[in-house]
Amino acid sequence: MLVVDDEADVRFVIRRAFEGTGHVVIEAVHGADGVARIGEAKPDLVITDIMMPVMDGRQLIVWLRAREETLGIPVLALTGFSADDVGADDVLRKPFARLAVRDAGLALMGRGA
Repeated sequence: MLVVDDEADVRFVIRRAFEGTGHVVIEAVHGADGVARIGEAKPDLVITDIMMPVMDGRQLIVWLRAREETLGIPVLALTGFSADDVGADDVLRKPFARLAVRDAGLALMGRGA
């Protein structure tokens, strides 16, 4: 899975939540960094912040949805703002509970909580 967030502490919390379920977690600090890592990882889930420098989460989601090879990757968006339509499969509002993000991510991957 790929976690894209400009806040190191958020990436850490998410990584810990998913490594406990046996997932390999790759981290990116903004959307453009995430795009670069997509090719090396072929993630089964992308968890992305919305507000980031360089390339924000909305732009990353548009990029993912515009390519056949990434179109089917489920996306969980994290936002500190209202959960308006960002194009993600699910949205969690920041701050979030570690187990909430884990359960939402597992549900999107079809693995249940």
